[in-house]
Amino acid sequence: MRHLSIPRGRLALGALAVSLLGGCATRPQPLYYWGDYPNVVYSHFQNAKGQQEQIQALEAIREKARAKGQALPPGFQAHLAMLYGQSGQTDRLAQNLEAEKQQFPEGAPFMDFILKKFERKPAEARP
Repeated sequence: MRHLSIPRGRLALGALAVSLLGGCATRPQPLYYWGDYPNVVYSHFQNAKGQQEQIQALEAIREKARAKGQALPPGFQAHLAMLYGQSGQTDRLAQNLEAEKQQFPEGAPFMDFILKKFERKPAEARP
């Protein structure tokens, strides 16, 4: 069995070429704009921020995502919908759940389930 002998100069040149080409590669862009969303969710579960403060933070993240032309991550609009629902803003709840359904159709059955829970009841059914 013969061993191939590559001169050191060619080996070094090849290594240099590979490293230069690797440096030119562009990084893949993230699928979603996360912003500070993970911290807002964490603060929600720690009861560190009030509903309105969380809503404002998430709306600011949404605006930054729009400005950058990036999509919101899964669950973002559903989380925002939950906050709107808890604050009594059922119209904003429905808007955000519908937006979540449009972006992530695989979650539509669950979004529909939540929407049914918040449907307005007829006037005669109210106490």
